[in-house]
Amino acid sequence: MQFQVTKIEFDFDSDILDTEQMTDEDCQEIIDETMSTTWEACDEEDLIDEITSATGWCINSIDYRHILK
Repeated sequence: MQFQVTKIEFDFDSDILDTEQMTDEDCQEIIDETMSTTWEACDEEDLIDEITSATGWCINSIDYRHILK
């Protein structure tokens, strides 16, 4: 299935990566890129895994829609 993210909140406050170097613009760029991508996944859990793997950030919340062919 294909998904389009309509709203997403990443855990940019986590200690996984060095957030000292992350600016608001950097965070917004990650959000914008995630929302402009069409994601291929089996279900919601797989979608979250795909986005986390691609961005390197955990997700606090997500809204999305299915793209019908």
